[in-house]
Amino acid sequence: MAFYLFCGLALLLVLGLAGHPYWQSWQRSRVRATAFPAAWRKILQRRVPLVRSLPTDLQLQLKKHMQVFIAEKSFLGCGGLQVTEEMRVVIAAQACLLILNRATDYFGNVRQILVYPGAFVVNRSTVDGAGVQQDHRQALAGESWSQGQVILSWQDTLEGAAVADDGVNVVIHEFAHQLDQENGAAQGAPPPALGHTQHNAQRWSEVFHAAFAQLQAQARHGVDGLLNHYGAQDPAEFFAVVSEVFFEQGQALKLEYPALYLELRGYYQVDPAGW
Repeated sequence: MAFYLFCGLALLLVLGLAGHPYWQSWQRSRVRATAFPAAWRKILQRRVPLVRSLPTDLQLQLKKHMQVFIAEKSFLGCGGLQVTEEMRVVIAAQACLLILNRATDYFGNVRQILVYPGAFVVNRSTVDGAGVQQDHRQALAGESWSQGQVILSWQDTLEGAAVADDGVNVVIHEFAHQLDQENGAAQGAPPPALGHTQHNAQRWSEVFHAAFAQLQAQARHGVDGLLNHYGAQDPAEFFAVVSEVFFEQGQALKLEYPALYLELRGYYQVDPAGW
């Protein structure tokens, strides 16, 4: 009897796992079919001016993506912060910019978004050239974890959204890391979206490493340019930094780094220089 019960439970589990994608797709369709809340529209108008610059079709697509994103993700307040509807909307709007015009699983690896009132402090350990471990504390505006969490400072999130053309946006930065982490550790080489057959990994690598080397040289010599020197740390940070600039300063990036812009345009499937 126990054997048959075990087999029955195992069969139900297999059927449940097999049916999950269809159930999830149906649920998402239901969410997208509902009207976009008027209160959310007002929040976008007040807090996320970049949305107004999008073509009409992309604005509509962004709103549908936001509805699914908010329905599926868990938002947790930290440091005494109480998460509000405004916080969910502002974060979702900026994160979903990265998945426009793309086959998407809505950042399927992200389960929780942790929001602090402002910059949060983390403990870091590094090893110097002599092999001595150094412990230090660091204040951060955001962080992306491969375990399914994105951590954000609400103050920096608001500031990043308020100025739509300064190339500084912590939400875009951290969710670009999440895209980069979809095939393992972030390394500046995110996997292309499903169905994107024109992605050329070798060309991407050549273009990105050339631009990364240029930024590293600027950082070494103290030369300020379009890209923040923070991106000179490693390829993963470079990808996140150039993603911020791509969406907020597309025309400038296209002029200064034309090959890099073309790669990002092909990857993200949007053309911010024309917005």
